[in-house]
Amino acid sequence: MNHSLGVAIESLVAVLLLVTIGYCMLLNNRLKRLRSDEHSLKAVIAELITATEIAERAIGGLKHAVRDVNENLGNQLAAATSMSEHLKRQLGECDQVVRRLSKITIAARPQGAVEPEPEPAAATRPPPPRASSARAVAAAAQAFSERRRSGGLAA
Repeated sequence: MNHSLGVAIESLVAVLLLVTIGYCMLLNNRLKRLRSDEHSLKAVIAELITATEIAERAIGGLKHAVRDVNENLGNQLAAATSMSEHLKRQLGECDQVVRRLSKITIAARPQGAVEPEPEPAAATRPPPPRASSARAVAAAAQAFSERRRSGGLAA
């Protein structure tokens, strides 16, 4: 009985060794796949790092472009504002010139001439008084000298 018990124990140990060897082979195959996956994972990580660096450079370039556009737009806006103010001043001066010219033409007009119908803006102002020819010449000269003093052209 001792002898059969020893053979049974030895057989059990042999079977367990075979199962262990089979399991080790299975683990070895899995480790090989894991190592091959590790290499492909490293390649993917390297590609991601490269793509991230490219994206960071692109973002930096975009920020620089936005800054340049913002400065350019600000300069253009400031120039447009100053041009608008300049045009407003010129329109005001033009309005004054038109008023002076109308005064000159009214003063230079003979007394018997027919007056044109006033425009709606001129309708709110009282009509200028009729002047004699000497007074008309004086008024025209005065309007001319006012124009000359304001720094504009006389003609």
